[in-house]
Amino acid sequence: MKVTRAVHPFLPLGRRLLPSRLAGLSLALLKATALELAILAGHLLLYPSGITQERRAPLPSPDGAAQLPTGTKPPVVLLHGFIDNRSVFVLLRRSLAQHGRQRIESLNYSPLTCDIRTAAELLGRHIEEICERTGSKQVDIVGHSLGGLIARYYVQRLGGDLRVRTLVTLGTPHSGTRVVPLADAHPIVRQMRPGSEVLQELTLPAPGCRTHFVSFWSDLDHLMDPLETACIDHPDLLAQNVRVSGVGHLALPVHPAVATGIRQALDATRTGAEAAAHAGGLTVA
Repeated sequence: MKVTRAVHPFLPLGRRLLPSRLAGLSLALLKATALELAILAGHLLLYPSGITQERRAPLPSPDGAAQLPTGTKPPVVLLHGFIDNRSVFVLLRRSLAQHGRQRIESLNYSPLTCDIRTAAELLGRHIEEICERTGSKQVDIVGHSLGGLIARYYVQRLGGDLRVRTLVTLGTPHSGTRVVPLADAHPIVRQMRPGSEVLQELTLPAPGCRTHFVSFWSDLDHLMDPLETACIDHPDLLAQNVRVSGVGHLALPVHPAVATGIRQALDATRTGAEAAAHAGGLTVA
């Protein structure tokens, strides 16, 4: 993983792109677009399977025998993006499960949800239920796009930093995105625009926030305008911004290289400074 500053990956100031460089970028964009279309087609097939909420395991017995043993990894909560559902995480769930995650759960929120704050409150109740059922004091969250913004609001504005150890966001418009102006008819899209009340709340001081943030952003994400909006820039937050090259918005929760980066972020035990010092790059061929 690589901790990056918010710089435009394509157009260095005061320089022209050489024809060979331009051709390379065009080829990368073509590959990423083809991958996005393939992922979209596959996701449309899987979408019906994720419409309903997943089945929950029963609450533990009073003696706590069904709770997770001390020292196990915290549960992982997966939160999808706008007009999507938990089916987007099929491959990521499999990857996490194969690498030792004993409890992985998804939350579907309604596409009719009109307020990020309301969705964040729902997320908070869901996490409290998971902690009660599993005996875990904390969870990790992976949020794609809008899901990452909902989770960040819960952590930063609703006291969720007590429950959330690590929050990983994938292509989340932390500073707002300007794409698809016609989508402003939906209230929750307006909340994802630069300067919205919700995003202004997220710029307020958050002293003592205990959650570790890791934000994956792609240089070919067609839904982030500007691209760097998917980076977290807040003086009070312990945050790493990981630049991913070669994939688009839909590929972020699906691509195996990104899944590896997510696992590394969730399994990290070093401090943010140590992780930053030892970070490597994440490039998708």
